[in-house]
Amino acid sequence: MDRYGVFGNPIAHSKSPQIHRLFAEQTGQTLSYEPLLAPLDAFPRFAQAFFEEGLGANVTVPFKEQAFRLADQLTERARRAGAVNTLKNLGDGTLLGDNTDGIGLVRDLLDNAGVALEGKRVLLLGAGGAVRGVLEPLLAQRPAALVIANRTLSKAEQLAGEFAELGSASASAFDQLHGPFDVIINGTSASLGGELPPIADSLICSGTTFCYDMMYSAEPTPFCRWAASLDAQTRDGLGMLVEQASAAFELWRGVRPASAPVLAQLRRQLAG
Repeated sequence: MDRYGVFGNPIAHSKSPQIHRLFAEQTGQTLSYEPLLAPLDAFPRFAQAFFEEGLGANVTVPFKEQAFRLADQLTERARRAGAVNTLKNLGDGTLLGDNTDGIGLVRDLLDNAGVALEGKRVLLLGAGGAVRGVLEPLLAQRPAALVIANRTLSKAEQLAGEFAELGSASASAFDQLHGPFDVIINGTSASLGGELPPIADSLICSGTTFCYDMMYSAEPTPFCRWAASLDAQTRDGLGMLVEQASAAFELWRGVRPASAPVLAQLRRQLAG
């Protein structure tokens, strides 16, 4: 049977095996997909052993940068991201590295949430790997402005400079932001700690600003709760997870599964 999996540490919590099982059932594909607990100090050797027979794998924390270095070939979006979340065995002993996080975010915004990005003022919170991974697909949507805000301004400035050729990217410290924005995307890890980035309420225009947290949980994240209290529209990152998986599945199998029924099933499970 065609073998796939997801590398991570920890990995038991991953929803990827369920997502790809549902994708396989939906598209009539016969494959196996398993959680792969990779050792923190020996990821390359572990991954290479898997790919002696494995055809593809997703990569989650903390191995995305190591997967970037492991890949023999890179897609342009993976090269710009500096990280790989999807590996494909090319059948000749080499691996292709891709990063589907950004396209997963954009598809969730456009297709599932119905949020247009073209011509909009977009604020991206954070300057770490999660933000780097989504910048190219976001800028491809041609927002009127895309501001990267971070606690350490120099990190945001460096990131904006690296991607400036792709569109209107600029940098700001959190306390220097001037709103409101049409779309605010939280790419920080603050929600994991039950915290909120230090941003002002004035960044939101009541009733029109759309706020998106890349994190997700059974209960609304602190960022989504804050946004909702100011009458903003909100959405968490569960759809991004499903959409990036859909893009990976398409890379491996040549068919794009429908995300909506899988997302609906995961949402019911989270609520339930």
